[in-house]
Amino acid sequence: MANKKFFRFNLAWLYGGILIVLVIFYLTNNQSYSKEVNSTRFEEIALGGGMKEIVIYKDHAEAQLTDSAKRVIFGNETTENTPGIIKTNIPSSDSFAETVRHWKEDYNINIPVTYDKSSDYGAIFWSVGPFILLIVFWFFIMRNMSNPGGGGGGGGVFNVGKSTARLYEKGNTRITFNDVAGLSEAKQEVEEIVQFLRNPSKYTELGGKIPKGALLVGPPGTGKTLLAKAVAGEADVPFFSLSGSDFVEMFVGVGASRVRDLFRQAKEKAPCIVFIDEIDAVGRARGKNPNMGGNDERENTLNQLLTEMDGFGSNSGVIILAATNRADILDKALLRAGRFDRQIYVELPDLNDRKEIFDVHLRKVKIDASVDRDLLARQTPGFSGADIANVCNEAALIAARKNKNSVEKQDFMDAVDHIVGGLEKRSKITTDEEKRSIAIHEAGHASLSWHLQYANPLVKVTIVPRGKALGAAWYLPEERQITPREAMLDEMCATLGGRAAEDLFIGRISTGAANDLERVTKQAYAMVVYFGMSERLPNLSYYDSTGQEYGFSKPYSETTAKIIDEEVSRIVNEQYERAKRILQEHAEGHAQLTEVLLDNEVIYTEDVEKIFGKRQWKSRTEEILRDNEAMKKNSENTDTGYTSTSTIEAIEPEVVAEDENEEEKEKPKTSQ
Repeated sequence: MANKKFFRFNLAWLYGGILIVLVIFYLTNNQSYSKEVNSTRFEEIALGGGMKEIVIYKDHAEAQLTDSAKRVIFGNETTENTPGIIKTNIPSSDSFAETVRHWKEDYNINIPVTYDKSSDYGAIFWSVGPFILLIVFWFFIMRNMSNPGGGGGGGGVFNVGKSTARLYEKGNTRITFNDVAGLSEAKQEVEEIVQFLRNPSKYTELGGKIPKGALLVGPPGTGKTLLAKAVAGEADVPFFSLSGSDFVEMFVGVGASRVRDLFRQAKEKAPCIVFIDEIDAVGRARGKNPNMGGNDERENTLNQLLTEMDGFGSNSGVIILAATNRADILDKALLRAGRFDRQIYVELPDLNDRKEIFDVHLRKVKIDASVDRDLLARQTPGFSGADIANVCNEAALIAARKNKNSVEKQDFMDAVDHIVGGLEKRSKITTDEEKRSIAIHEAGHASLSWHLQYANPLVKVTIVPRGKALGAAWYLPEERQITPREAMLDEMCATLGGRAAEDLFIGRISTGAANDLERVTKQAYAMVVYFGMSERLPNLSYYDSTGQEYGFSKPYSETTAKIIDEEVSRIVNEQYERAKRILQEHAEGHAQLTEVLLDNEVIYTEDVEKIFGKRQWKSRTEEILRDNEAMKKNSENTDTGYTSTSTIEAIEPEVVAEDENEEEKEKPKTSQ
């Protein structure tokens, strides 16, 4: 059955109706000729035979004139079809009727007389109607602006100070901890909040207090919002959801008013959970307003939020959950105990968590037997939960594009490549000279990563243009919690392998190493300025973890700045010369790798192993990639050592660009 189209009133129709009425009123006033006369003149016209008919009203009388009388009264502008009417005021209808009777008896004037008992609604309408229309119009406008979504934040002008939080009533939040994959430590933290809400007397009888709030801190896409909804679903309590930007409004005092209204509603629904996403929009540290002393509405809103969370009133049973990925810029008063009692860190998922996340997202994907969840988890280090969901969706789209009946392992590999490096562009025109330069550059990266202990093991190298890159290399980094100095130097050396290969085997350098040089320079500065790994500036760190950024001045002198620049240059130059030495030692293998890359356009770990032999430094990741079945049989053993919760480096494609417009590569869609 077709959907019914309901009538919806449009404000423009009201304007059009008023305009039509005014036009009709104007035309009728111009087309009707009427004139008010005194009683004496009215009587003279009647006795002179100039009236066709008399209509007697309650307080006045009207007479329709004959054609001759019309020309006398109104002039020659009238026509035969133009009505001519004169009016006069009368004491009462009865007395005027007696006067007309005397005209008939004394002067033999026989004029038809009609009595109108109704009131003059037309006159009343034209005198009072405009005011009524104005009142109706104003009422309609105000009502429309007061409706949710009618105009203005918070439900319109009159409700602009009301909270815009979305309320999920008890039982409507069906998300539980079973729907949240991974995050085992974070779920353990919030489980106690669920127990507080389910059985508060268990804690209050011992003198404990229900925590006021918990702050979820972590990178984007790690599931902070989902975890907050799961807490409400597990506790089976009402759930208020809003964003920090919902408090911000152009009107003064609106943000504070919305905070008060939010806590008022929360107290009425207690016990309940209030979730404020991206709280840094309103909770940024005070005193840093760029307006330099102006009245900051955001700070007023934050002050009201702090006051409400202090609990001068009874906030029993109301728990505030907030999420942010910028905890370093939040106001210190917001983070103190008694407001946000707990800070729960929601990190990027480790290996085991990624396997669980893949299990959740693959439930709705039709996959075949070739798909290995363990392999997918190892191929996506540094991916957040949102990234993994995107991988599964992209793999399904790729399989559908190829008219497959199910999603295969290769579709997932292509999806990871697509997300990290971009779409392949085989139609991009490259000359033979450019193609060889790209192959030499990428072979330099692959050769160095194979011969350096801490360099990330190679997965695949391609010279097919992808995204903004003319060539790319994929590596599978080990998941570490800490990185030794030797590992950082090996990574820098491998990154400089492309530029070193161009210098050695082509005899000239190109713009293709622009991104490599940027990464190496930043890493060298981090070693000197942040990690204290410099020989001349040991054990010094100029990193400000509080987010203050030292105001307007650097925390070191000009002499120290000069030393920092010298140390950065020394470290980079040493690793560049080291890269050239290693490439010279393995020049023959590098040349073979270049030829294979030119012939096949893509090389894998097996191709590099045939040329250089087995890699001297073993890694579990390489073993699992080569022998998937062995990983399945020994999953418990191979999983040990891979339970770290952070990664040092995600899959990053190396880029070669011979054209000035192709200097930058598309960075991987991974969160660090």
